[in-house]
Amino acid sequence: MKAALEQASIEQLFTAARTHNGWLDKSLTKEQLDELYRLTSLGPTSANCSPARFVFVTSAEGKARLAPTLSKGNLEKTMTAPLTVIVAYDRKFYDQLPTLFPHGDAKSWFTSSEALAQETAMRNSSMQAAYLIFAARAMGLDTGPMSGFDVEALNSEFFAGTDWSANLIINIGYGDDSKLYGRLPRLPAEEACLYV
Repeated sequence: MKAALEQASIEQLFTAARTHNGWLDKSLTKEQLDELYRLTSLGPTSANCSPARFVFVTSAEGKARLAPTLSKGNLEKTMTAPLTVIVAYDRKFYDQLPTLFPHGDAKSWFTSSEALAQETAMRNSSMQAAYLIFAARAMGLDTGPMSGFDVEALNSEFFAGTDWSANLIINIGYGDDSKLYGRLPRLPAEEACLYV
């Protein structure tokens, strides 16, 4: 049986962690990006399908390509973030299943149903985006996930001619606490949970 995390770890991952909108001028290293992906990749997905694909945007050129796809409210915070991750999913993720899930013919589960493949890719890449957020927090970084972008424009700019499609965007770096909003309320368990 595993021991529960200490309170400081719970605070870093959950209770004290916040969605950041402003960033300190402090860049991230390639080693940090590699570790961020390594930790993220360890999170479970159904049949280990791992459909998420990650575009780490750190350069001025990459940000310039991303900028026209963003909603006005997301522009400044994204342009000033040291790292912006486009979390995409591979619509043909199942091509990797003979390697990722060698226990059986999992590829055939998805090649016979495009709807099931799409649903699986979206659901599991969303879980992987959450793992990315918690991996970043575990590494002492702050995050700002968002969905305010033109998905067709972003796909055209970054994924033309591929089987990748954007799911969401996450800004990552060292947050500027002076630009935090007050914590918004959460639904109480009585409204959000059923116990059966």
